[in-house]
Amino acid sequence: MSIVIHKILAGHYWSDGGAFMGVLPWAIWGKTISTDERRRQQLDLNLLLIMAEERVILIDTGLGNRLSDKQKEIYQPGEFLLPYALSELGLKDVDITDVIMTHLHFDHAGGIVTGFGDQDRLTFPKAKYWIQRSEWEMAKAPDGLNQAAYSFEHQLSLLDSEGEVELLDGDREIYPGIFLKLVGGHTIGSQIVCIDADDGFCIYPGDIIATKFHASPSVTGAYDVNRKQTFEAKQYIFDSLRRMNGYLVLNHDTKHWKLGTEELRIKN
Repeated sequence: MSIVIHKILAGHYWSDGGAFMGVLPWAIWGKTISTDERRRQQLDLNLLLIMAEERVILIDTGLGNRLSDKQKEIYQPGEFLLPYALSELGLKDVDITDVIMTHLHFDHAGGIVTGFGDQDRLTFPKAKYWIQRSEWEMAKAPDGLNQAAYSFEHQLSLLDSEGEVELLDGDREIYPGIFLKLVGGHTIGSQIVCIDADDGFCIYPGDIIATKFHASPSVTGAYDVNRKQTFEAKQYIFDSLRRMNGYLVLNHDTKHWKLGTEELRIKN
């Protein structure tokens, strides 16, 4: 079965560099990554579209267009480009059959809903959403540690009432050659996507490895709720890429999208 992947640029936003880089000191990353006067760095929203014969599968949804004024001031988002990126491939919202959510932080889940003036609708009304149950439950009722990370109750409520949600309790192959693995680490229910694509095996790790800087096993962001799980997830990713001679697809890097084993310094 043919599986073809496409990069979907859904826009960009600015995030606090220190929090995003976590344990990696500014003295290292600050030399090569430009920041603004508030030491925020620009992050791209590189989503992944999978064309698999009768299925059109999108991974994550970007920020959307429904941020509050406070969120816009903090994150300085660019235009929500997801609809335009899909139209360039000849696709409409109703053509998306599945949406895989790596996790439900605002920059990944915001695009679940699109605002049209004073009315909100599901961005992809005919899609089935694949979400880990632990992630869904945390996002719907976050505890004290996670309260600030999940601020999209409206999006999730609309999805719950009008959409089709498939809650997972661990790993699942949702289509031949498309495998979801629960890893945790960044969030309680983070999952990565392993794909046997026509151009080779690849992994979309979400925020487990958000940029090339995060490819180092020991580098984790301040947003990760379990550094040990993030470390173990990276070991799984690198072992899989080494075994399959595959490549990594990065979701927030502004300069790199695909990284092969040589660029990641993964040796057999």
